[in-house]
Amino acid sequence: MSKRIFRLRSAGPDTGATGSISPGVERTRRRHRTFRLLIVLTTTAVIAAILVISPVGRFLVLAGVERARNEVERMILGSVSRDRVNAEWKVRRRRGLDLTHQSLTRFYNGTTEEMRALFRITEMDPDHALVRYGRADQGFLLSPQVFAADEKGRSYRLRPNTKSVWLRQITLLNGPFGLFQVRDTPEIRAAAGKAGAIVDETSITTTNSWGLRGPEPDLSAPIRGIALGDSFMQGMFNGDNDTPPLDLQRYLSDAWKRPVTVVNTGHIGYSPEQYYYSLLEYGDRVKPWFVIISVCPNDFGDGMAVIRGEGDWYEEAGYWLGQIRQWCASRNALYLVVPVPTNVQIEGVRVDEAYPSPLLRVFRTNSLRYCDPLNEFTDEFLRRRIEGEKRGRPISRCDLFNYQINDDHFSPVGARLWAQIVGRRLVLLINPAEPPPAYVAPGTRPSSAASAPGPLDESKKSDR
Repeated sequence: MSKRIFRLRSAGPDTGATGSISPGVERTRRRHRTFRLLIVLTTTAVIAAILVISPVGRFLVLAGVERARNEVERMILGSVSRDRVNAEWKVRRRRGLDLTHQSLTRFYNGTTEEMRALFRITEMDPDHALVRYGRADQGFLLSPQVFAADEKGRSYRLRPNTKSVWLRQITLLNGPFGLFQVRDTPEIRAAAGKAGAIVDETSITTTNSWGLRGPEPDLSAPIRGIALGDSFMQGMFNGDNDTPPLDLQRYLSDAWKRPVTVVNTGHIGYSPEQYYYSLLEYGDRVKPWFVIISVCPNDFGDGMAVIRGEGDWYEEAGYWLGQIRQWCASRNALYLVVPVPTNVQIEGVRVDEAYPSPLLRVFRTNSLRYCDPLNEFTDEFLRRRIEGEKRGRPISRCDLFNYQINDDHFSPVGARLWAQIVGRRLVLLINPAEPPPAYVAPGTRPSSAASAPGPLDESKKSDR
């Protein structure tokens, strides 16, 4: 009897004497459940709409989809196809370009009329600017008067037969990442002065008919080479006569006592993918004996992040460096990898595992094809510092870089030192007295008699 009383009391007012739920209460609960489900579905739909409509949302959705597809392909096939990798990078790059456009418009609308006038005359305003990706997925603001879009893998390129100059002291707070290499005209110089910018007189740059920095390539020269790289090879803030590839050309011509041409494909902001497509663009025209692959920290992620050991596209850089090596092997051209020495490495704490170790993790090569100038740069810095102290003019910073203008690229002195170091290695690898290497045209096989330049045959066979 006591159990029955307990059951009746515990059933509550919504149940009958037997403990079952009444029909009216069940209908009410069903309505509540339906209402809650509608709320969840509506909220989900609204969130999805926000994600799809907003630029950030679109990027998150598309990036998530691409990553999910890649993970599924990796689980099923054990690896991700190149098409899938390219699709993911396309999403990341689109995001970088969208952010650059947005920040450009914001900055332009909020800045002074003098600065807007400078943007308009250089065509870097929102209606005319060239916004392209570089360094894997970073959006760059460029002047279309100096640079042109490139849809064949390089993203952008220097225009041929163009004279330009760098502007400094342009601060774009909360604005886009702008590369202020602009046409050198009186009108642009005047607009720069009114906007408070400095025209860097030592940085005047001219391009040849190939759209590259340096003299016209001499394809009749008996020894020819190509330099791949970014702003370090372009010679940012240095004059036309003070770029590393041109210094290398002079060094080799003097060492070998015969004409040498070194084609400089360096462009600011380039990374290994663009190095590879530069090689495709010019390689078969030059038929090089050697290819210099200049790499720097931001080829493996954000520049300072890599120094701190936080780079985020090691494998992608390794893929494109491998493509360059394959191109060289298929055409019987010698390659030489040269990591750029940085002032941070020389003046600060040296952390080799942060850089250049990322390069060596993704690009296996032997020491003959790897030339690191860091130790010799450090020795030269010490020598110059001691000499300065003896003359009563001590140097506080490494003047192998443009520290006078707060820039980290090679100074003219640093460019010459780089060329001497690289040139000495090439002189040891290549014997100009031998017949030129048999260049292998695309789609053909090298003959069994074809040999690479230089005296070290076995090493060349193992690592061309």
